[in-house]
Amino acid sequence: MPTMLNSTSLFIGIRYTRAKRRHQFISFVSGFSLLGMALGTLALIVVLSVMNGFDREIKQRILSVVPHGFVDQLPRMKNWESLAATIEKHTDVIATAPYIGGFVMLGAKNNVHGVELQGILPEEERQVSNIDQYMRGTQLKELQAGDFSIVLGSLAARFLNVQVGDSVVMTLPQVSVTPAGLFPRSKRFTVIGVFEVGAQVDQSLALIHLSDAQRLFRYGANVQGLRLQMDDIYKAGNVISSLSSELGEQYRLTDWSETQGSLFQAIKLEKRMITLLLMIIIGVAALNIVTSLVLMVSDKRSDIAVLRTLGMTTREIMSVFIIQGSVVGVVGIALGGIIGCLLALSISDLISWFEKVLGLYVFDPNVYFISQIPSQLKLSDVVVICGVGLVLSVLATLYPAYRATQVEPAEVLRYE
Repeated sequence: MPTMLNSTSLFIGIRYTRAKRRHQFISFVSGFSLLGMALGTLALIVVLSVMNGFDREIKQRILSVVPHGFVDQLPRMKNWESLAATIEKHTDVIATAPYIGGFVMLGAKNNVHGVELQGILPEEERQVSNIDQYMRGTQLKELQAGDFSIVLGSLAARFLNVQVGDSVVMTLPQVSVTPAGLFPRSKRFTVIGVFEVGAQVDQSLALIHLSDAQRLFRYGANVQGLRLQMDDIYKAGNVISSLSSELGEQYRLTDWSETQGSLFQAIKLEKRMITLLLMIIIGVAALNIVTSLVLMVSDKRSDIAVLRTLGMTTREIMSVFIIQGSVVGVVGIALGGIIGCLLALSISDLISWFEKVLGLYVFDPNVYFISQIPSQLKLSDVVVICGVGLVLSVLATLYPAYRATQVEPAEVLRYE
């Protein structure tokens, strides 16, 4: 008997979702609720997929050229070769490379631009960074000791209006004492290469040979520290903690999450905020479900009274309207989920096609690091979005369903 009644509730609930001439307004509200659920689900899936794509692109570009970890010693590191050999014995460390870093001001052709300067050994650097793969024409190995040559990011070169073969004047945040007074230290460098990663480093990074940096910063034969490459970038924090306990307090160890982590934390926070904002669309659609069901309960008072007199319990009456509202939510979420997944998988190609047809750029390659819209669909995002939508749909049915149970058959049928 309970099974029959449950199937009856299911049948009646689904039947109430069908449009009838005298229920056009109710059907319109239900259809609007379904459309809102579909649009909210679709928008969330597409937007989160695009944000996942941007996050992936930024990580691949920046983390491919940024070392996974740093080992520094103040004021400078002596005998770095022996320390590098010790660190490379760690099972998770692939390679090390010495460096000297600092901030300088570059000037050329009446243009001035500040950059982070890094002195490197080209052959060693290739083991801890892929920046050589992003060089235009030249290679990193063309940095030679004593030549005072420099490699610039593409945007830094554009700001300074220089090309390969041009000269730039480097000014250090230090002064030289001369008989004429105090003057900032400066040195002329020749641009021998330009790299283009497609990320922030294109405008903020410049590279010179380690021996030139040693002379420039007066390090002698010493270096500032070592850059580390690990077999798994996401284990860098644990590896750095392990090395820190082994090497002692005389060294300062950091990993990429401390130098670049704020950027990715900002992306994650932005993703959460956009998710909450777009969830409002699904919330509004859920409120429309409440409205349509309240109107349906008012319209079906006589039907409810008849069903009660035929033996249906209040719980089964509630099931009728819960099923009716849930069907609207399920269908809307299913449509939005399917269309959203298909759109998320093909949005890059669609945008490229529109750009070719219209002759316009969504992201001008001359302005933005990433000129195409990337997308990465994650199953976890789809499951969370659809799950939240289903929960809101079911919750939206509870109040109207409860109102339906408060209908008194005797009062309604007295005037029928």
